[in-house]
Amino acid sequence: MKLYFDLYDQQNSTQRIEINATHGLIAGWAGRDQAANEAHIQELAELGVPRPSSIPLFYEVGCNHFVQDSSIQVVGPHSSGEAEVLLMRHQDDYLISLASDHTDRKLEAHSVALSKQVCPKPVARDAWYFSDIEAHWDELILKSWIIEDGQQVLYQDAPLSSLLLPMDLVEKRFPGAKLPESTLMTCGTVPAIGGIRPAPTFIMQLFDPVLNRHLEHQYQMEILPEIA
Repeated sequence: MKLYFDLYDQQNSTQRIEINATHGLIAGWAGRDQAANEAHIQELAELGVPRPSSIPLFYEVGCNHFVQDSSIQVVGPHSSGEAEVLLMRHQDDYLISLASDHTDRKLEAHSVALSKQVCPKPVARDAWYFSDIEAHWDELILKSWIIEDGQQVLYQDAPLSSLLLPMDLVEKRFPGAKLPESTLMTCGTVPAIGGIRPAPTFIMQLFDPVLNRHLEHQYQMEILPEIA
């Protein structure tokens, strides 16, 4: 699966790169402290999702689920997005972008792994060097908005200090090793404001207040009918 990014350095110079992915990982329950993890567990428990067997968990999804389109198709009205940092490697450099762990919430109550596997994972088209933001990682802000009743509503808004560091996730999944260059990994999410709920439009952003720049992506959700 090929993804293409405009890779920005600190001087805003860009180069076009290609990522050839063969594996995808969704890091779940990736809060840095127990209170953050418990908040997300309780948030999902309201939807009938069982407690995780361990923290963090790494859900494998098909790499073909990662798409850079401005619209996705899903079956039924029960799915919703979650903004997450996307970690990858290119020519031995760690890079970050932005992805939505779009998930079927009805199926999630039955199987979290399956609920993630059945939905596309929209990905932004820009990327940054991880080394450029590593020193001020905790200051980056993950945000998202939904269109609700015709209005743009803030849906997520929290600094990355609430989440485990990307290299800690890599170490937990690949002890003593680097993230394979063929693997894409999302790095966890922050709570939804007002509870998890579907919306026809999802807008996500990663803001860097130190370098005053952002990654952003927006997509529409087309609902396909559930046929019995």
